[in-house]
Amino acid sequence: MRFQRTYHQVKSKYTKQYTEESKRDAIALVDSSDKTATAVSRELGISSESLRRRYRRANTDQDQDQGQGQGQARAGPVS
Repeated sequence: MRFQRTYHQVKSKYTKQYTEESKRDAIALVDSSDKTATAVSRELGISSESLRRRYRRANTDQDQDQGQGQGQARAGPVS
């Protein structure tokens, strides 16, 4: 599985940009397999650090959506 990439010229350097669907698919692949993010990134031909960063960000966003993010008060037992 290869990602769809587009290249944009920025100050004479080319940067890779992936579709949101490709990013979601990579994160789902890490979740659904027994492989590490590094192993998945090698298979997909993307940077392991980029995938780890996206994975952490996605999990943080999911936790915040569920009210469990940093700075969120959790309900405790009532005394």
